[in-house]
Amino acid sequence: MSFRTVTFILQRSACSVWYARLAIDHKGKHMFVSRKRSAAVAVAMGVALVASACGSSSKSSGNSSGSTTSSPSATVAPTLSSFTVDFSAMNQLKSLAAQGKGLIGVLLPDTTSSARYETFDRPYLQKAFEAAGLSSSQFKIDNAQGSASTMQTQAEADITNGASVLLIDALDSGSGAAIEASAKAKGVAVIDYDRLVKGGSPDRTYVSFDNVKVGQLIGQGEIDCITAWKVNKPQLIVMDGDPTDNNATLFSQGYNGVLKPKFDSGAYVKVSEPVGTWTPSIAATTFEQQLTAHPNINAAVTPNDDNANAVIAVLQRQKTPAKTFPTTGQDASLAGLQNILKGFQCGTVYKPIYVEAQSAVAIALYVRAGQKPPATLVNGTTKDTTSNTDVPSSLLTPVWVTTDNMAATVVKDAAVSKTNLCVTALAAACAAAGIK
Repeated sequence: MSFRTVTFILQRSACSVWYARLAIDHKGKHMFVSRKRSAAVAVAMGVALVASACGSSSKSSGNSSGSTTSSPSATVAPTLSSFTVDFSAMNQLKSLAAQGKGLIGVLLPDTTSSARYETFDRPYLQKAFEAAGLSSSQFKIDNAQGSASTMQTQAEADITNGASVLLIDALDSGSGAAIEASAKAKGVAVIDYDRLVKGGSPDRTYVSFDNVKVGQLIGQGEIDCITAWKVNKPQLIVMDGDPTDNNATLFSQGYNGVLKPKFDSGAYVKVSEPVGTWTPSIAATTFEQQLTAHPNINAAVTPNDDNANAVIAVLQRQKTPAKTFPTTGQDASLAGLQNILKGFQCGTVYKPIYVEAQSAVAIALYVRAGQKPPATLVNGTTKDTTSNTDVPSSLLTPVWVTTDNMAATVVKDAAVSKTNLCVTALAAACAAAGIK
């Protein structure tokens, strides 16, 4: 038996089998230890190879250079808590990115329902893709600017250009489900980003913040603010988001659940809950009409910062003093944070979008490589009430932000510039909030 043969067999066989085989007399004629000196040397070297292989780390790549670099299949799965503002965790996914094929297309909804999509989502998504090693030709980010037909066209263009995964933040479930059905029929995987598409692709993953929890934070923030601002006999208007957006339904479930005991006991009165919207101009008109019809309204549950800003503009035109008419918000926008410092908004739900973007991109990379996303990223399920299914979900943790923790959250994370936030008129308020 030649040295090459022994080496080959030893490398290809299980260690335990070869330790046994070295002690066997093959038909009593070919005991390895009775062979010529050259064969003995070969066997000895082969045993050394076995011992070396058996004693080495399971993480070794096993290449001829002896490098211990992990192979692509040995990618270390990141956790949701590992997604920090420096995007360093995405570097762990470079080998995974190298395995995958095809374009990842990102479809964002608009710039009117929230300023976040272009201010935060786009740059954070781009940074996550690039940190994971994708080139600009391997991902594409589009914004439909409020048009479902535009999003459909963008999706079809991505598929034509070789997309293997679509990351979709649909304008509504109807148009989103149509896009996902078309993608599924063409063999393209889909991921719901930020908003669940009800009736969407059956094998998708959903990436978002825990939106019932978002609503609960809004509801509790309203209660805390009513107490702090000493609002007498609270008479509330509850202003919802667009009913075609499943997130708006989840937000409403959260804050109405928290406020229900107050309404049931009579401590608070729900005066009105008009049809919701994400368009600030419509929210302003609705609020003004409701306030005219019900002048006793003295507090408002507002589901995001843009709608809150619209309500606050109406209140300021009516010369309503600060810290007398509570409003709430979401998204930790510059306007929302400044309204908090001014005393016209109680707080806002901060959703660290850099975490959401990294989780979405990481899951997209697993799907693109034909692998199931790990439980370290997919940590729950969300009910799709249209298909009556539980959608595997990456659910992230939101934070309620007031003047008490603004410095330690959004400012620390550089989600807002101190220069932009603390304009001259707000310098004293910033200092009082510990923002220096």
